[in-house]
Amino acid sequence: MMVQTTARPEQGRRKSPVVGMPRADVLARLSESDRELLRQWVESPTGYVADASFKRQGVEAELFGVKAEFPDESVPRFVEATPIVKSEFRNGDLVTLTTAQEGVAFRRLNYARFRCHRILNRARGGRLTKSEAWRLIAWAHRALDARSLIVRLNMPLVLAMAKRTRLVNVDPNEMISEGNMALLRSVEKFDCSRGFKFSTYSCRAILKSFSRVAMRTSRYRQVFPTEFDPAVEQSDFLIRKREDVEEDCVDEIRRILLSNAAGLTDVERTVIEERFSLNEPREAEASRRRTKTLEQVGDIIGVTKERVRQIQNKALDKLKNALMDGYLAA
Repeated sequence: MMVQTTARPEQGRRKSPVVGMPRADVLARLSESDRELLRQWVESPTGYVADASFKRQGVEAELFGVKAEFPDESVPRFVEATPIVKSEFRNGDLVTLTTAQEGVAFRRLNYARFRCHRILNRARGGRLTKSEAWRLIAWAHRALDARSLIVRLNMPLVLAMAKRTRLVNVDPNEMISEGNMALLRSVEKFDCSRGFKFSTYSCRAILKSFSRVAMRTSRYRQVFPTEFDPAVEQSDFLIRKREDVEEDCVDEIRRILLSNAAGLTDVERTVIEERFSLNEPREAEASRRRTKTLEQVGDIIGVTKERVRQIQNKALDKLKNALMDGYLAA
């Protein structure tokens, strides 16, 4: 299958070659991730920043410390390169690359991509052979390793810039996410041959990404001036259901009192009505219901508050029995 590819116009990019995928039996020997990586390079090859030293003899050993050889022909991976740093952590914190170490990392990244493009250019007009596919994948993995190292060791830069940037009403998580994307784009475009530190170049891109987040948030707030409030969206079904049950119970008690189905005496009925304000119209309950204390009810019927409590408890027992009888009958 012949695939026409396209490339973005960046420094060091070449015209995308027309290359076909290897035969099915070659693809079958690859893992799913390697097949996907190979397809990405065939259909949309990643650009690189050119360097005059890439065509110099011995540059490969200078950058990687080892030759590009396969220790196992069944796996498309070169011998592991000499690490740029002995350990990525020092006293529990990520190390900071020196200018020289950054230069090696970026030259590894772009040289590996340069080799991938050279393989694609040589295979133009036909399919990739097994050898070409294996070497393309191996160089692509070397590029990924260098890129991953650069990104991992520079991600604290995004957090540091986010803490120093004071933006009102901007989600910090969105700032960090946008800053990480800006960091990735900076890795693709940085030219270490100019002698600057990568942090100097990437800080500007990260700050610009924060500004974009602030502008986007400002436009959003102009359209949606209020924040989402879960309490406003919460259903009040259970509350209304409970209120309906309470109102039904009050109505039933009023019916019992009106018909005296519980057999209350006049004193007991007065105590219940005054104690719980059941003698007021239902429409006025919400605005003016005022329950009376035992002492206030005692002043009305001329007894002590202890005697009112006894009368109240006796009347409530009669009302409870009347309610139960009504539910059983229903």
